[in-house]
Amino acid sequence: MKSISVICITLFFLITSYPTKADIAINATPFDFATTLSFNSEVLHQVRSINVYLPQNYEKNTDKHYPVIYLLDGSKNEDFIHIAGLVQFANFSWIKMIPDTIVVGISNIDRKHDFTTKSNNHFDQQELPSHGGAEQFIHFLQHELKPLIAKEYRTNGTETLIGQSLGGLLATEILYNHSALFDHYLIISPSLWWDDEALLKSQFKPNHPPKSVYIAVGKEGHVMERVAKELYKQLAHSLKDKSQVKFQFFSEHEHGDTLHLAVYDAFKDIDYAR
Repeated sequence: MKSISVICITLFFLITSYPTKADIAINATPFDFATTLSFNSEVLHQVRSINVYLPQNYEKNTDKHYPVIYLLDGSKNEDFIHIAGLVQFANFSWIKMIPDTIVVGISNIDRKHDFTTKSNNHFDQQELPSHGGAEQFIHFLQHELKPLIAKEYRTNGTETLIGQSLGGLLATEILYNHSALFDHYLIISPSLWWDDEALLKSQFKPNHPPKSVYIAVGKEGHVMERVAKELYKQLAHSLKDKSQVKFQFFSEHEHGDTLHLAVYDAFKDIDYAR
């Protein structure tokens, strides 16, 4: 009986002395993947935010300067995290599809306003009543955002723009009418039906040809597929070096899931040495 009591007492102390979940010390630290900057835009008369991803050894390599990718729809809850993660992946030493690159995700306030020109189409006007701010937004990119990034970070002057859907429409607007703003353009599922396809009807006549243009579209219906292909045809016809432009049709993917695959595919073709 005495031995049983000893065993019970021993078990009691073993059980009560074993740490419970509540006793485990947990040290939680933030997972810093990027930085958010907010500033007052005198052009847009708004406080705008951008998300900035820096290459892994940016702080150590103080003499090194980097290319920059500007991402439209670059809010945290939009495309910034997965595209910046893709940039990190594509830069791994055992992959090296692209060099060390800064990513600037431009957070939205009203993308339907910022990414569209004025439309004479009644349906466009009804569906997107706040439309028409593209030129002002382009002015913001050129005269505020790009100078800010050049001032705050070590950039090397090579700049890429990524835009999808209405962002693809804006990227095409910049390519057609302000082509010197960026060196490389990734235009995914562009909404070139806007304003009765006015942008395509204007034809592509760049004063400063881009170094490369990548166009992609998924299985997104006749109109979306046709306008993307027409964009490619115009560029291929206008650019002297046909290798500057590439078109990819993702037949097994739709509007919502083409972007990530297209950007990965484009990274294989961007020649930063051009």
